[in-house]
Amino acid sequence: MNPILRIRDLKVEYGGQDGPVRAVDGVGFDLQAGETYALVGESGCGKTATALSILRLVEPGRITSGSVEFQGRDLVPLSDREMQKVRGGEIGMVFQEAAAALNPVMKIGAQVSESIRIHKGLSKKEAWAESVRLLAEVAQPDPARQADAYPHELSRGMKQRVKMAIALSCSPSLLIADEPTTALDVTIQAQILELLDSLRRERGLAVLLITHDLGVVAEMADRVAVMYTGRIVEEAPVGDLFHDARHPYSAGLLRSLPVPGREPASGKRRRLPAIQGMVPDLTQLPEGCNFAPRCPEAFDACQRRNPPLYPLAEGRRVACELFADGKGGPVILPPETAGLDDGVEDVRA
Repeated sequence: MNPILRIRDLKVEYGGQDGPVRAVDGVGFDLQAGETYALVGESGCGKTATALSILRLVEPGRITSGSVEFQGRDLVPLSDREMQKVRGGEIGMVFQEAAAALNPVMKIGAQVSESIRIHKGLSKKEAWAESVRLLAEVAQPDPARQADAYPHELSRGMKQRVKMAIALSCSPSLLIADEPTTALDVTIQAQILELLDSLRRERGLAVLLITHDLGVVAEMADRVAVMYTGRIVEEAPVGDLFHDARHPYSAGLLRSLPVPGREPASGKRRRLPAIQGMVPDLTQLPEGCNFAPRCPEAFDACQRRNPPLYPLAEGRRVACELFADGKGGPVILPPETAGLDDGVEDVRA
């Protein structure tokens, strides 16, 4: 089956005082129709820059190399006019901060219907009626009244539903969701995630999910790619990653998860394990593997180059010299992480 989205060797640079900064460094992955694929990692690892590159929205940065094939067509060389047809029409995006993405002086119905009029050519009245229907589809309470409201009259959760309605307004086949639960309380987060997943199933959408929240990944994703300093360091089916992390960085992220009900029998609080050191400045990356200075498994080969993504069995890839032979073994978690599998199940519950 041909993927709906195929990215290869994508590199994105931004200008800096000391020269270009590479925010995305050779990223590549496939996304199938109907699948949820998650990009996960710390702030600044290149997740959002990768997502924005798909829609060519990286200015003032620029794509310096690579391809972004959507339904068999490379989007990188398209003209701005051609890309306007893709944005919102074929690919929808839910941006990270809903409040900042909405026009404060336009009514909600007008903002939802704007894309419909541009891409579908409907009249103002027809587009408004369609916007009300879309607001109902994303579970917006009293959609007709909400369409006549302004953004400041809506809660954060309502604004996020509006952004989902806008992203879905022209029936895209790919939806990019950038931190869709940021700044929402836990109850509203669960509602938004449930809504996103139900829309994916009903519409047959492919979803690219951008998040730093491993709990959201466990709940939503089919496959996941872990990013570090602009590169994918591990790709795996989500269950495999949580139960058998191969890259030391992935294992470190999982060790940092709080596990409900796993306090020591003594009742004393236990400090969560942390990855030692700091994420390097992208203008001063270390020699060899970018993670080597923080890696407890590092050895001589790690100082020579940034490892490629070595293919493993069952659709897994890992950028670590421990797996240069395509085999290697799982990164051994310390004893205090015993029961992590149970914790993942708790997250999914």
